[in-house]
Amino acid sequence: MLPDFEFCCDAFKKYGFELSNDNYKKFCAYSDYLVEYNKNVNLTAITEPMEILYKHFIDSIMITRYIDIPFGASLIDVGTGAGFPSVPIKIIRPDINLTLLDSLNKRIVFLDSLCNILEIDAQLIHGRAEDFSKKEEFREKYDFACARAVTNMSLLSELCIPFVRVGGKFISMKGPTENISIGYNAIEILGGIVSRETNYTVEAEERRIIEISKISQTPTKYPRNSSQIKKKLL
Repeated sequence: MLPDFEFCCDAFKKYGFELSNDNYKKFCAYSDYLVEYNKNVNLTAITEPMEILYKHFIDSIMITRYIDIPFGASLIDVGTGAGFPSVPIKIIRPDINLTLLDSLNKRIVFLDSLCNILEIDAQLIHGRAEDFSKKEEFREKYDFACARAVTNMSLLSELCIPFVRVGGKFISMKGPTENISIGYNAIEILGGIVSRETNYTVEAEERRIIEISKISQTPTKYPRNSSQIKKKLL
């Protein structure tokens, strides 16, 4: 169980957010279900209530503090895992049209139940990003793609940027020490440009948001298949 409502309100307020009672109940339900489900299916190493509050929930919604996401925008979370960062964003921004994509079916099963519990609408996709971003119904259809992953920036860009329409953005959440420049060539090839890097902290833990604007269409040969991507970075 998360800390009490007053404590969580103060925690959210510290980072510039208002927490409604309804949203608090949803975050509590999310936390409880995640911890319980994690006993049988490994979804996260973070299971302590305070860590869930700050490292999962508040850190996830920091995107909305630094990125202007218009009302009703479409967002695909690539390699979403246990729903981070997009499900916490959906809780505070229910207007967003959300798609959750993950290659492991056990995560999609969890997310399907979670969305029912939280009473939120989302499209769930079980599959690889490099396969689905080639499909007409998904390719360059989204206002935003996001990912909170340890994968290097070159590989991550090849998996995510093809989903984003020209004029949209790919938002990558990273730690403070990763060499982002390794992805610059890939970003350019795929039709993007790094428009902003934002450094911030959550409870003294340093974090970064990399904002990539899509300025031209991704060439049709990208993304490559998984074996090619792993063999040689762009």
